[in-house]
Amino acid sequence: MEGGPEKGRVPRQKMPEQPPLVRARNFNEVPLGYSPEMALLEAGRCLQCKKPTCMTGCPVGVKIPEFVKLIREGEFVAAARKVKETNALPAVCGRVCPQEVQCEGSCVLAKKGEPVAIGHLERFCADYERRTDQVCLPVKAAANGRKVAVVGCGPAGLTVAGDLILRGYQVTIFEALHKPGGVLVYGIPEFRLPKEIVDSEIRYLQSLGVELRPNMVVGTSLTVKELMGEMGYDAVFIGVGAGLPQFMGIHGEELCGVYSANEYLTRANLLKSYRFPRYDTPLARGRNVAVVGGGNVAMDSVRTALRLGADNAFIVYRRSIEEMPARREEVHHAQQEGVQFKLLTNPVEVIGDERGWVKALKCIRMELGEPDAKGRRKPVPVKGSWFDLPVDIVVIAIGTNANPLLTSSMQELKLNEHGYIVTDPEGRTSVPGVYAGGDIVTGSATVIQAMGAGRRAANAIHKDLGGEAGPPEACSGTLQP
Repeated sequence: MEGGPEKGRVPRQKMPEQPPLVRARNFNEVPLGYSPEMALLEAGRCLQCKKPTCMTGCPVGVKIPEFVKLIREGEFVAAARKVKETNALPAVCGRVCPQEVQCEGSCVLAKKGEPVAIGHLERFCADYERRTDQVCLPVKAAANGRKVAVVGCGPAGLTVAGDLILRGYQVTIFEALHKPGGVLVYGIPEFRLPKEIVDSEIRYLQSLGVELRPNMVVGTSLTVKELMGEMGYDAVFIGVGAGLPQFMGIHGEELCGVYSANEYLTRANLLKSYRFPRYDTPLARGRNVAVVGGGNVAMDSVRTALRLGADNAFIVYRRSIEEMPARREEVHHAQQEGVQFKLLTNPVEVIGDERGWVKALKCIRMELGEPDAKGRRKPVPVKGSWFDLPVDIVVIAIGTNANPLLTSSMQELKLNEHGYIVTDPEGRTSVPGVYAGGDIVTGSATVIQAMGAGRRAANAIHKDLGGEAGPPEACSGTLQP
């Protein structure tokens, strides 16, 4: 299909999905993926701009026109390998990245219509490579005798490990939980990012030689000082995320049936409480569930509540839907599945029954006033507009704070006023040989932003340890499933 259909005239290919009322009661992935025919049509929409603005929106610099052109030519595996030249997790990013405000948001076609579905195409080629057992191992540089420890197995840590293992380093990832993946496995639900996808990406890194040590809490089980001392690591990368739950500070948050989004999603996603008693990690299943917040984590939580059997699942958000920070796609999916949006509504108290369990959420209606420092109109309470929302589960999803477990063990590590690690633009901290990136530096952000930070830190580590240009991009064989 050389050249594809007439450029710019073919409509954007809509990805098939499970029907809303079916998927709202199962944990299977919602989007079903492109067929080869759909991928060819969509790739044919790309204008192959001489100055590709789409690339400016990608934090890891994926060579978008090049991989899209390969798909258009039917070279699906070659397209996946082209993406992997700069993105170690294409199957993940194709599913959870906010393409609409990054690469697709910068697409020329978006000026007068719909952008090329870059995220869908990235997912397609990565899935095709994996499903046809054509994942190959790139050539690694010769071992250089240097050791790097990566603390945290989330997107930032995985990126650092993937980049440095190819450059000849011995890399070990220390992960606090029993299963690797960080927020990719404990935070993002199965219906958005199947664990199988994350597992395959981690197996790929292990096949390259990355060592994984789970159940290791750096800061308590061992320290960064020990890693760089008797354990002989030349550099340490900290990518522990920002996993400290944040609550509202209102009366009643101590009641049974109130969860932080962290606990709620970790129990449901990583510990598989939705399969209780087969998995012995119970999670209270409410008939009426309120999730407070308007971000992606709130959408994940409220859609999980539906799948756990809730009759009514509410989003309680103090602004309007236009100010909601969640991806439009996630809001749309939630609406399709029957989530009820209580907008311009702010909780003021959690009301309990005589047994100490939640029975209602007391709220006040809001109206939008003048814009705040971020440009969003500030919500203002409407006097006398209190009302009770009958619920039996409340999930607080208003953000997280810096995880203090590791940083509190390093008095010499410079932190900002919010407890996040201070770094230079390339990830260097105040401690020589120690680097950091991802949410523990920036606060809660996206998977691809964390990966971008990981890439910059890997380059800095390589440069600081005397490294030259990176290894060649080639294949040395096929990775067996």
